Amino acid sequence: MRYAIPLGIFILMVGLLGYGLNLDPKKVPSPLIDKPVPTFSLTRLHAPQQQISNSDLLGQVWVLNVWASWCVACRAEHEFVTRLAQMNLTKVIGLNYKDKPDDAKNWLRQWGDPYSASLMDEDGRVGIDWGVYGVPETFIVDKKGVIRYKYIGPINQGTLDSEIVPLLRELSG
Repeated sequence: MRYAIPLGIFILMVGLLGYGLNLDPKKVPSPLIDKPVPTFSLTRLHAPQQQISNSDLLGQVWVLNVWASWCVACRAEHEFVTRLAQMNLTKVIGLNYKDKPDDAKNWLRQWGDPYSASLMDEDGRVGIDWGVYGVPETFIVDKKGVIRYKYIGPINQGTLDSEIVPLLRELSG
């Protein structure tokens, strides 16, 4: 009987570990889903005299892709962000996160620029407001300025085909 309690705790811990190992880390629930986008006004990477704010994007479905030149995984997903932009389903806005403008411009020059606009978040404050804790991350925002989707990590063709494109078509329709 004296081993029953430790055995019970051990079995519970193994069960919780097994459950946790089966969770998809890319599907971490976001408290921002179905909430309005955080208020922001950021400078454009290629036109620093211009700013874009969340209110400028109201009335249209758009994608926010958080990226950085120092991010290895961003390079891995870049071809798929480019494919998404080439589909012309919606605007793809880049949020350049904790990066230097010259590094970001050089990266886009080297790999191609799929973004309607890239916004500079040099200190990471806007990313924090969006709940970003790593790059890349991708969000879909509806016409009313409400976040409808968040994907953590590099998107790929499967993600585009099964999640992102169908949701964009649904929200745009």
